[in-house]
Amino acid sequence: MVTGADAGVSVDPPHEVVVITDIHGNLPGLLAALDRIERLGIESVFCGGDLVGYGPHPNEVCALLAEREIPTIYGNYDYAIARDLEDCGCAYVTPHDREIGQLSVDWTLAHTSRESKDFMRELPFDLRFAVGRTGVHLVHGSPRKVNEYLFEDKPARLYERLAAAEADPVLVLGHTHKPWIHEYGGMLFVNCGSVGKPKDGDPRGAFAVLTAAADGVEARIERIGYDARAVAREVRDAGLPGELADKLVLAA
Repeated sequence: MVTGADAGVSVDPPHEVVVITDIHGNLPGLLAALDRIERLGIESVFCGGDLVGYGPHPNEVCALLAEREIPTIYGNYDYAIARDLEDCGCAYVTPHDREIGQLSVDWTLAHTSRESKDFMRELPFDLRFAVGRTGVHLVHGSPRKVNEYLFEDKPARLYERLAAAEADPVLVLGHTHKPWIHEYGGMLFVNCGSVGKPKDGDPRGAFAVLTAAADGVEARIERIGYDARAVAREVRDAGLPGELADKLVLAA
């Protein structure tokens, strides 16, 4: 928990906010998350980007976020697909991983409509909002780069430097698909995980809930189950690499 009394606030800011991120063309995962959010009674929802890529529903995901008017930033995948770029800015461990990743980019470029690309092209790099009296900065990868991977096991000094450069006391991000929450240098870091493509061994989707507290903000990660095997079958049927289907079920 961190204090945010001096952070910029809006008129009547919400007491509780949800941040979803890294949907990656997984419409059932997104619908499951939105259903859980509705049952939690939380009305304020923000999206941290990577709407498309790897999954079979890029247009449906973009259309739903636009229809619900959910404030959204772009992820590295969104930036590339919106501009018809063949490099998504992703990091790959092996040449084989890069080959599978490129097949996903090629498929997503071919199957994402111009309307969806135009929607993603207009998204901002970051957003700032308040939870109670505390300011929150939402980015996809990091405040420095849309595709910077901020894993939980990075050195503390990295996060302390990032905290020193921030105006708001809460930084919310995604991109790694692995949720974590930690305080460094008086700042609360919240990685939301992934709604549509978890990589932490738990195939359930994840999102972050931020709640105003007496002395700042408290954060927690919610997990939501959905039929990942059914989506995996859709991935294969759409002509995407079978390994991407396997990873949905294994959360690898």
